[in-house]
Amino acid sequence: MSEIETRLRRAGLRLPKPPAPAGIYVPALRFGSFVYTSGQLPFVDGVLMEQGGRGKVNELNQAQAAIAARVATLNALAAIKSVVQDLDRVERILKLTVFVASESFFANQHIVANGASAVLYEAFGKNSTHARSAVGVAELPLDASLELELIAGCSS
Repeated sequence: MSEIETRLRRAGLRLPKPPAPAGIYVPALRFGSFVYTSGQLPFVDGVLMEQGGRGKVNELNQAQAAIAARVATLNALAAIKSVVQDLDRVERILKLTVFVASESFFANQHIVANGASAVLYEAFGKNSTHARSAVGVAELPLDASLELELIAGCSS
């Protein structure tokens, strides 16, 4: 087991099986030393999470949406692992983009995104410091509450 997965387990987190694509694309793609993930939803065993994983985010459910961001991040890491075989090859998380299906009055997308950033910190420590965008959107596939993408720099 990789050091990264050991850190995740110590934090009470486990990588799921790599997500299956829902269309004509791959969950992650390596180009040179970069790995790009496709958008990842908060799936648990192939189904959107019940609490926090569906619908629009507002002040009442933003904490649950942050948990959904943690789940989607684990899915993204599983997608990266499927391409590089070992998460210890990830030298740095470069960019995190989080799209949050938001009520029109909701302006705390950055707090929801903190759920994802926290998982990255638990896994990669100082190498998790990343650029980040947190964007409110009207709708996401399958009525998901959020979707996220990662870009990672990896060794060969």
